[in-house]
Amino acid sequence: MLNNLSEQHLNTITLWYLVQHSMTGFNTIKQYFGSVEHAVTAENLLRWQDLPLHKNHVERARHFMQPEQQAKFQSCVQTLQQQCDFICTPDDSDYPQQLLPYLDHPPILFGQGHAALLNQAQIALVGSRKASKNGLQTSYDFAYYLAEKGFVITSGLAEGVDSAAHHAALTIGQTIAVMATGVEQTYPKKNHTLRQQILKQNGTLITEFLPFTPPLKSYFPRRNRIVSGLSLGVVVTEASLNSGSLITAKLAAEQGKVIFAVPGHIHNQAHQGCHHLIREGAILVDHPEKIIEDLALPTQWQYEQSTPQQSHALPEAHTIPDHLIAVYDALDWDGQDLDQLANKTQLSAHHLLAQLMELELLNKCIQQFGRYSRAPR
Repeated sequence: MLNNLSEQHLNTITLWYLVQHSMTGFNTIKQYFGSVEHAVTAENLLRWQDLPLHKNHVERARHFMQPEQQAKFQSCVQTLQQQCDFICTPDDSDYPQQLLPYLDHPPILFGQGHAALLNQAQIALVGSRKASKNGLQTSYDFAYYLAEKGFVITSGLAEGVDSAAHHAALTIGQTIAVMATGVEQTYPKKNHTLRQQILKQNGTLITEFLPFTPPLKSYFPRRNRIVSGLSLGVVVTEASLNSGSLITAKLAAEQGKVIFAVPGHIHNQAHQGCHHLIREGAILVDHPEKIIEDLALPTQWQYEQSTPQQSHALPEAHTIPDHLIAVYDALDWDGQDLDQLANKTQLSAHHLLAQLMELELLNKCIQQFGRYSRAPR
């Protein structure tokens, strides 16, 4: 629960509310006025009519200050304060840095649970909502293995493969669920217990949608771009040709992510989507260890002999020496070269290399082909 909202968050919520989740409208208005703060002043709301906006956006802005509209907006804000554990925008440190390179990254995220989990190394598992028994078992096994290796498992809280992946991750590690509704809702409703388990075991739920937003068909591809954008790679464990997980794979490919597909029997319609992805260039994978190998991450990790409390705990800041925190914070999961890191940290090449070497020795950083990235937990 949030006791109060920062001015910056409130202004962003206001603009997001007025454009009703329109990325085009949000970016057009922000660019024109120079900032979200200026875009939503009473004076500038009347100037929206001068912009190439949908007439509904202009109408909402024109009537926004009326008592009836203010009451509706305040109800939305109060629900956010009651339901959210955190709200983050691209200006916040908790905002997932791996989403920032994409032009369609959400201008705001509403969440429950641990915001810090959003910047951990993630692998997405997706697939059919009506998965076979074998598909569910494969999804569970893959998610369990990857979670035990230290990856956060990210999926969409749907039935079938999504649910199996979340459940598996909860038994050994952590998971993130990305929703296509307002934060106060659970869709499908039958996954309410799963949602509660995710929060109870230090997981995270996020959405870009405001309260009272229903699960409209057009919102699921938007959710899927976040699922894939957060992750190092996307694994499709079982999918027919009309499965929504193929949309996730398509979006992942456009984002430059690595896509993995689990093959099945050639006459099984439930696997035709995976076979299609393999023909289109996805990596055929029959064991989760191959996912780690193809993501160019260390493969020699041993199973951690830890208590459930330890495996569920979030990494603590004091595990990194104070003098290395700035460089560690500059790292991401996709990898950057020395010039990029030098620009971020303003350190000389000599000092930067020395600190990166220290982070490597602490198993907090890995270097592949001249690019440095965070090491998974």
